[in-house]
Amino acid sequence: MITTKTLKSGVRLIVKEMEGLLSVTMGVLVGTGAAYERDDEDGISHFIEHMQFKGTKTRTAFQISDAFDALGAQINAFTGKDLTCYYAKSTSDHTAEAFALLSDLFLESTFPEEEMEREKGVVVEEINMDEDSAEDLCLDLLARATFGARNYGRNILGTAKNVRSFTREALFRYKAERYRPENIVISFAGNVSPALAEELAEKYFGGLSAEPLVPREKEIGFVCGNEFRKKQIEQAHFALSFPSVERENASFHAVQVMNTVLGGSMSSRLFQRVREELGLAYSVYSYTSHYAETGVVAVYAGVNPEKADEAAAAVVETIERLKREGITEEEFLRGREQMKSGSVFAQENTSSQMLLYGKHLLYTGKVYDFETRMAEISALTREDVMDAIGQSFDFSRVAVASVGNRDKGITL
Repeated sequence: MITTKTLKSGVRLIVKEMEGLLSVTMGVLVGTGAAYERDDEDGISHFIEHMQFKGTKTRTAFQISDAFDALGAQINAFTGKDLTCYYAKSTSDHTAEAFALLSDLFLESTFPEEEMEREKGVVVEEINMDEDSAEDLCLDLLARATFGARNYGRNILGTAKNVRSFTREALFRYKAERYRPENIVISFAGNVSPALAEELAEKYFGGLSAEPLVPREKEIGFVCGNEFRKKQIEQAHFALSFPSVERENASFHAVQVMNTVLGGSMSSRLFQRVREELGLAYSVYSYTSHYAETGVVAVYAGVNPEKADEAAAAVVETIERLKREGITEEEFLRGREQMKSGSVFAQENTSSQMLLYGKHLLYTGKVYDFETRMAEISALTREDVMDAIGQSFDFSRVAVASVGNRDKGITL
């Protein structure tokens, strides 16, 4: 059972009641992230996410975490390119208390000065950790090579210089602009009644000032660059990306099946060719990212530096063969079934459902329809996927990134 409600303030609520379970996941989603930031704000969405946990008008940072622990509840948050999400999971009998705590840290955070200075050090170390993770660094560089230095090309963490420069006033200003009611969705999934969810949402979020959101326009372009970072590490890491469809495109499902066949599983073309047959990589996979305006299909591999060029050539050859020959009926059916089963498995997880239904409402203003989505996937044909392949993998628009102990980056 799925219910929705727009609160007096303009905040939207969606509830998926999952009877028979003993828990509930609740989330507050905001339509902002790295892609909406300006140069002097680079990293501010993520830093605010951290600071929301560092004290409110009535609780210290310790008291927030201690109160969740006392309920046996879990609390976390994440920042993306176009989304920030705060969420908690509790047993159903503690729904009201957990949501009260979640609302407190979301609405009443004070960003204490002394906590800010400490947290700047924490986030700078997170940036350093990202630099030390060659795979993460490679994919961050790939985003920049694909989109440039702004919008979807931004690193979510921002730069250490920017983080150190943030002031309380800057945080409050950004939050006041972007955390507007019409840009917020509250999502519940699990053993919770719609009546209780609505009561709680209205109690804490119904009185927010319904000031309109001022849109921030994103100028999206593909720069098709090549980024390289020399690092004294054992492996070489490389990734490449191609323009793809936006998330509401009619070809979305076909692109997902295409990705599964290319590099989304252990039976995929890339895994079988680059790892199993040639032994050139331990980790090799493809993935897709889809946004409101555009998307990408990307490939990543971690390889021996001496074999990096050979591995890159094998990846290109695998993609070219996919373009030239298409996929078999067996590959199509296997990829489609994997997509269907993934959707089914997600239906049994309260955290997945909270995020799925919350994101869909935030992004589209519509309620996610599982039955319709499954029917769309079932209606896919091999020809649909062949068309998606034909519209993908334009090597004149490829972006490349690489990291490793080499004198130069990967070129295709």
